[in-house]
Amino acid sequence: MQKLGLIAGNGRFPFLLLDAARAHGTEVVVAAIREETDREIDARAQADPGIRVHWLSLGELSRLIDMFHREGVSQAVMAGQVKHKQIFSSIRPDWRLAKLLLNLRTRNTDMLLGAVAKVLADEGIELIPSTSYLEPLLAQPGVLTARAPTDQETRDIAYGREVARHLAAFDLGQTVIIAAQACVAVEAMEGTDATIERAGSIMRSLGDPASDPASTLDRSLTVVKVAKPKQDLRFDVPVIGIRTIETMRAAGATCLALEAHRTLIFDRDAIRSQADAAGIAVIALENA
Repeated sequence: MQKLGLIAGNGRFPFLLLDAARAHGTEVVVAAIREETDREIDARAQADPGIRVHWLSLGELSRLIDMFHREGVSQAVMAGQVKHKQIFSSIRPDWRLAKLLLNLRTRNTDMLLGAVAKVLADEGIELIPSTSYLEPLLAQPGVLTARAPTDQETRDIAYGREVARHLAAFDLGQTVIIAAQACVAVEAMEGTDATIERAGSIMRSLGDPASDPASTLDRSLTVVKVAKPKQDLRFDVPVIGIRTIETMRAAGATCLALEAHRTLIFDRDAIRSQADAAGIAVIALENA
């Protein structure tokens, strides 16, 4: 039987990939990260003999490699977020990870995960795209909700995509929040949801525009999420899910623009339902 290694981060992504791989008859060996992975993964393994779970700390790169060798894993996939700020946390890297970190020119996501991928490849473990088994979940071009973006939101999307592409090129983040063609917030280590929350907080701090007759700017927020110019599909692929819409609603964001073919959409029907209920427009655009 074909065997796949799954390096599982947080969120639903690892579970969706796990289910898809098992539906293809693939045996899955999960490297669950103590600092990130949902404990529900153990219940999945108990219910399915085709799944085996090994818990590792984020700093245990040598142990990860040894475990995959013992299990006979020659292909692996990363699925689920591992918060970038974890590299500044209290984790203790083993000798292999410490050496890798010391040799990095910069510690951005692409550089760090690319280096990990090379170490795995040198050990005979090929890291394959995180979209493997999940191609149907990639966004297709077009308006994905009942409402299309307004003229103002369309202008904000155009400006936001330009800003976001420059941001993503430096591997700082993939999301920007725009209002009236002004950049309200940009994503860094905190992640998309926290960036949206921060933008909402900034807007609320400005007070109620209805009480200010001189206020002429539309304060509704447009969220623009892009892939990196040279997006490596093995890791850090843009993802949206229900929580994205819930966070937008709470922050007062009214529009979400993402890149077609390079963004994974989880729970598509539920996202459309919740977005429509909140009056949020969602659109997937071709990479210009």
